[in-house]
Amino acid sequence: MGRIFYHLKIKFFIIACSVLFLQNTFAQLTDLARVEYSFIPKSKSEDQYTRLRFALNYPIKTKEDCYIVVGAEYNSIFLNLEDDYPFDVENLDLVHIVDLNLGYTFKAKKNWRVAFNFNPRIASTLTQSITGDDFFLNGGVFFIKDEKWNTNLKRPYSLILGLTYNATTGIPFPLPFINYSRDIDDKWGFSLGVPKSSLKYYINSKNSLQIFGSLDGYFANVQERFTIDNQSVDRVSLSVLVGGLGYDYKFTKHLVWYLYSGYTFRLNNVLRDEKRNEVFKLDDLNAFYLRTGLKFKI
Repeated sequence: MGRIFYHLKIKFFIIACSVLFLQNTFAQLTDLARVEYSFIPKSKSEDQYTRLRFALNYPIKTKEDCYIVVGAEYNSIFLNLEDDYPFDVENLDLVHIVDLNLGYTFKAKKNWRVAFNFNPRIASTLTQSITGDDFFLNGGVFFIKDEKWNTNLKRPYSLILGLTYNATTGIPFPLPFINYSRDIDDKWGFSLGVPKSSLKYYINSKNSLQIFGSLDGYFANVQERFTIDNQSVDRVSLSVLVGGLGYDYKFTKHLVWYLYSGYTFRLNNVLRDEKRNEVFKLDDLNAFYLRTGLKFKI
């Protein structure tokens, strides 16, 4: 049982490491700008996790239905470790994630769109000068069939198939990706996939509610190494499986405010060694989850 549980933890860690990259990829294809705030307080503790996210993308039309997308994203993650720990927590106060987004998309035959994404990343505590350990390379290729605007269909849908490569997972080959969303009728719709699945209810043209399940997390380098029980701490990671309720409000067709609130079903905040093995568990108690923001989308 212990070995099975270990492999399940590894699989969950691999999926969670891919989450932020997948969020960035599809935000890059649909969002021109985004400002977001996330918050997870640690249960029975003064510790808390806070993330501020800023993203900006700019599509450049090269020819009909073909675009180059350039952009950048910055995540500032505050760990706020207030409990007593057997190490100096100052080196872990703040984690920086800086992404450069480079994408290319074009329309193929039969309502299919192809998209390529290259995503160099700096993910680190950045307490010292930047080194090679702070850099990660991510990328993917995606095939998108969007029939959401096809008035000839009784139930419009969209389907995304792809392959993604994420250096933080430690797996030297691409991982498959699939996402399917569909309108049931004028009031209901659903989406199945990773990092988020949801069942949505459209109150009216401006307001909608949803029940959601999603993955969240990060993986970053610790620049100032230290040891715990003779084990070196080289990385820090957080993986979260959360479910709850969400609300969207459209100020205009393109400007949307959103709020997601819920509770984590699986939370693992861990210090790791160079081979990604667990050294010290910062938190594994499920807790309240909040994410809210404003986005300007295509």
